[in-house]
Amino acid sequence: HRVPEYGWTTQKVFQFLNFLVNGARCSIFAFRRQVQLVNPQQIFQHVILDLPGLAFFTTYAMLALFWAEISYQARGLDTDGLRSGFYIINGVVYAMQVLVWVLLWLNPNPSMLVLSKLFIAGLSFSAALGFLLYGGRLFLMLKRFPIESKGRQQKLSEVGRVATICSCCFLARCVMMCFAAFNKDADLDVLDHPILNFIYYLLVEIVPSALVLYILRRIPSKLKLAHYHPLSSG
Repeated sequence: HRVPEYGWTTQKVFQFLNFLVNGARCSIFAFRRQVQLVNPQQIFQHVILDLPGLAFFTTYAMLALFWAEISYQARGLDTDGLRSGFYIINGVVYAMQVLVWVLLWLNPNPSMLVLSKLFIAGLSFSAALGFLLYGGRLFLMLKRFPIESKGRQQKLSEVGRVATICSCCFLARCVMMCFAAFNKDADLDVLDHPILNFIYYLLVEIVPSALVLYILRRIPSKLKLAHYHPLSSG
């Protein structure tokens, strides 16, 4: 067996989205004083602050999708529903977020702010579970490859580290958003607490992204599974 690799296009798209998301987050810090002057102030501030987080979720959900596709293909399973499921899930997530924004605009009370934060917390918890599930499946699949398989040890280490980093950063985001939802003093709004917010996003987005990009820095040849033998489920 040759251990499966990410496709060249997959790797480049993932890297591009990472740089885009982190660039957007850094731009918010750089222009936060201008963001404060946006009118109608509150709802547009929520949109500006929430969009990079949604894009971060989509970027890493795409990585989990690639892991799922590799795992399914190597086991000889049909992958047709995975990509359509990815698009449907993301469409539902963005539609729900738009609904939350509309409700905040129409009725900007504290309970709606709590709902907005809990939505992000639930999204982050789902992403953490996704990495534990698909990262764990791929890790166990790779362990069943023969020891002499080319790239086996490197890929085991890569999947294990990336799954751990992503699960931890999404779980940390979930915990912090839940805490912020019910504790006004722990509000993570960048416009009210720029230093606290910078540290928060540094730990849950910027540093994890940098670590993942470093781990996945090698650009492989395109994914080819034609020569793989499907792994037995036993």
